[in-house]
Amino acid sequence: MPEKTFAGIPTLAGLALCATLALAQNAPVTLTVHPDQAATPVSSTLYGLMTEEINYSYDGGLYAEMVRNRTFRGDWSGIDSWFLVENGDAAAKMTADTGTGPSNALPHSVRVTVEKADAKNEAGLLNVGYWGMALRPNTAYKGSFYAKTDTADMGPVLVSLVQNNTGKVVARTTVSNLTSEWKQYNFTLTTVGDLQPSAANHLVLTVGHAGSLWLDLVSLFPPTYHDRVNGNRIDLMEKMAAMHPQFLRFPGGNYLEGDHINERFEWKKTIGPLVDRPTHPSPWNYHSTDGMGLLEFLGWCEDLKMQPLLAVYAGYSLKGEHVEPGAALEPYVQDALDEIEYVTGGTDTKWGAERAKDGHAAPFALTYVEIGNEDWFDRSGSYDGRYAQFYKAIKAKYPQLQLIATAPVKSTRPDVLDEHFYVRATTNFHDATHYDKTDRNGPKIFVGEWATREGTPTPNMGAALGDAAWMTGMERNSDIVVMASYAPLFVNVNPGGMQWESDLIGYDTLHSYGSPSYWAQVMFGEYLGDHTPKSEATGTGEKFFYSITKNTAKKQLYVKLVNASSVPQPVEIDLSGAQVAGTAKLVSLSAPDTQATNSISDPERVVPVTSMVQVSGKFSHTLPAYSIQVLQIDEK
Repeated sequence: MPEKTFAGIPTLAGLALCATLALAQNAPVTLTVHPDQAATPVSSTLYGLMTEEINYSYDGGLYAEMVRNRTFRGDWSGIDSWFLVENGDAAAKMTADTGTGPSNALPHSVRVTVEKADAKNEAGLLNVGYWGMALRPNTAYKGSFYAKTDTADMGPVLVSLVQNNTGKVVARTTVSNLTSEWKQYNFTLTTVGDLQPSAANHLVLTVGHAGSLWLDLVSLFPPTYHDRVNGNRIDLMEKMAAMHPQFLRFPGGNYLEGDHINERFEWKKTIGPLVDRPTHPSPWNYHSTDGMGLLEFLGWCEDLKMQPLLAVYAGYSLKGEHVEPGAALEPYVQDALDEIEYVTGGTDTKWGAERAKDGHAAPFALTYVEIGNEDWFDRSGSYDGRYAQFYKAIKAKYPQLQLIATAPVKSTRPDVLDEHFYVRATTNFHDATHYDKTDRNGPKIFVGEWATREGTPTPNMGAALGDAAWMTGMERNSDIVVMASYAPLFVNVNPGGMQWESDLIGYDTLHSYGSPSYWAQVMFGEYLGDHTPKSEATGTGEKFFYSITKNTAKKQLYVKLVNASSVPQPVEIDLSGAQVAGTAKLVSLSAPDTQATNSISDPERVVPVTSMVQVSGKFSHTLPAYSIQVLQIDEK
């Protein structure tokens, strides 16, 4: 039945229908591309990684160590993550021993005093791991510990992996020949074949004889990426590899500085054997094992074929302590020079020889060095002088290096300026043209930390749309924006694992997943050319964004389109007469709502979908609502 009207005016229902039809899709955008006319170069290092020890990113995260508090730090409540085991009628006690340890770096240990035990009634310790220990069937776990005893007949240490809920032993071995002197013992635990993958497991070390046993640096590793000793989790490394990162900024932002000067990342205390690394407090209220040391960062770069972007401590820490330029700063400048020598020096140099002794004779290539982190927080105004002092000394010895300032400076012109942005999606929509009018005379720009902060613990689709809009602006301006890295990269989603939201990749002890923002990063990193061709767009609204780059060698155009609107967006694409293949790859990331997201229990709710579409020199295309798309168009 036709709608009733009053004096020719539609009813409210009719108006609503008209409004719905009007909003069914946006007005068309016309996008004209000139593939044969280069506009700006695209930096070969545009997309990279930035990490720091936050959200249990290293310990309890990427760094694959399974034992928590492996050096037995204690407090008023006891020794964190370690508990006494007294099987049957065994009797024992454990105490923190501050008088003996296996090295100068680790002068403390745990003492297990066994008053009563036998072969069927053992006593010892168990470790609960980082929210459990992830175990899989038929898998070899490599472990070690330092130990000594006060009696020659203490007998072997029984090492076991045990299920929390059943008490079933799923792997076991013995370590024999303990002595009264500190010594490292190695072992391998291989799990049974019928084991269901689970994190609900713990490590047990017991003995069957009375006496005192001292332990320190108890360690257990699963298989690691590229089988590196003291290496990284395979799943997290694979997720980073999919992002096609070109650099790694390390050791991280606040983690570099520490809360206090004596809690900074002291690189010389993070190299060499683990037993010679004293550990230190991190600024996010938990302790760092320093297992992820300077050489491990460099190995990470090597494994993912990334450039190292080395950040050196520059005399400012988070609680406001700073070192004045001049003589007081000189030891820190020299420390930075030593660090660069460790990374790049030949074996004929002091620190290059030290690197070789640590297992890597070949020097690493280094282009960028960042001096400090977020020094705009230093209210003393000392950064200008501190930067100049570092700049002069580093350039004198390494003139080829590009030096990055973390705040604007006047006395010395930096090669690159690091800028950070943590915003909401609407800010990125309005600010996607941020670098369009930046002075091309420099300095170059490094967007060292940035993220659209919507969603917890990891970003949702709305954040991914904000990220993609921002990235189109960086790509269009990659002649001046030479590097960019999302932050934070990681978050442990277990209770108590997060200190900062939103974070790109989430994980627990057993699983990991990429957020919608992660998948946007993957798409933008994989489809990136060497220059932008000239282009213009008309009819764009406030929620349509685009970027086009071209790979000259492959003769491929990468057309990136973002529709942050709730309705579809038609686009008329004119390639200015270019001869293109009849079909193109289309990679699409979309969701029905901005709050759609992925999680540890639903890791693939929002993921890219790849298809093929028909294209020509001039064609029509429609973006779904809330979508990020890449068209890979091959030229003939």
